Amino acid sequence: FKTKYRQDLLFSTDTNFRPVDLEFAPDGSLYVVDWHNALIGHMQHNARDPNRDHVHGRIYRITYPSRPLVQPAVIHGASIPALLENLKLPELRTRYRTRRELRGRHPNQVAQAAMKWAKEQNDDRLKLEALWVSWGADRLDKNLLLKLLKSKDHRIRTAAIQVLRHNYFNFENEYELLLNAAQDSHGRVRLAAATSASYLPRSEGWEVVSKARELGLKAPYNSSLDHAASALQNSTEAFVEENHMVTVPDHLSLSEGRLFTKGAEIYEKEGYCGTCHQENGMGLPDAGFPPLSHTKWVNGDHERLIKLTLKGLMGPIEVKGKQYPGLVPMTPFESLLNDYDAAAVLTYIRNSFGNQSDPILPWQVSKVREEIKDKLGFYNPVDLLSAHPN
Repeated sequence: FKTKYRQDLLFSTDTNFRPVDLEFAPDGSLYVVDWHNALIGHMQHNARDPNRDHVHGRIYRITYPSRPLVQPAVIHGASIPALLENLKLPELRTRYRTRRELRGRHPNQVAQAAMKWAKEQNDDRLKLEALWVSWGADRLDKNLLLKLLKSKDHRIRTAAIQVLRHNYFNFENEYELLLNAAQDSHGRVRLAAATSASYLPRSEGWEVVSKARELGLKAPYNSSLDHAASALQNSTEAFVEENHMVTVPDHLSLSEGRLFTKGAEIYEKEGYCGTCHQENGMGLPDAGFPPLSHTKWVNGDHERLIKLTLKGLMGPIEVKGKQYPGLVPMTPFESLLNDYDAAAVLTYIRNSFGNQSDPILPWQVSKVREEIKDKLGFYNPVDLLSAHPN
């Protein structure tokens, strides 16, 4: 990328002028946040220096007087078909907000509508938008991704590789796909393939990076390929290969298996689940830590399990016929685990130690997290059983 100075968009003779952020509004106007502070350095001036201004600041709104503003698209409350049509609009932030809205809708409805909409489009850029929407709904359209990997536009191919990078566990031939992309005619696609290869086992990743570097040497060389190679060199093999032999149960799909594998890693982190419930899931009953094997608390209502995981648990509890005083509270993981990681460790627990239950998906965690966001303190077992008896 190259830049060329054209002109100053905004300047001031005020020596305290501190423009720290720019944001385009939905109507196309540009907002500039001016911190307006005499002291900005933390090396020269203490953060508690009385000369720092904590009260004043400015926000400028810039428009083009002779040009009409954009009519903001309807996003909140719009139907799924209307939201998909928003993805045709040229404004980047409008499309971003639209995709964000779609991630909050019912995933099956969104994915089905996006797949149907994609088939009606002739522009690969719009098909890419549909791919992102299906990914956001955790219902990735794999066939669409494979088609976009062959797009005539190198930018579309690069973006498709980036999606593959974060969803390679949904594919059985991710190595072949990345190896093919590493031999692409465009350097940006080859670079995306090389960086994505760091997610593969080292032996396969090296082949992908080597192919990308080999072709790169015949063209203007991109030194970022060296960074990708360095990341792969310093990475470890996948957790399940190098540390523990974790076998994914056959009844889980590829994406659910990825959750299971990630959950195994989280479970054994120091201070997380395994510390109290033990590596075998049998707990330490004499110390007051109940087992996770074959219990209704683990295999029962998934909302109950998500709630106690996010907010923690304290109080007397009965597990497999044994009474536990519950004097030592269970750690609330609300701020320690994002939606994906929480779903992962719960999927692992519900399908390990002899358990076999439906996996917990990230959107389910997100839904419960939103519902209980205002709750303060631990859950009490009695209250949870009253709300979720099964």
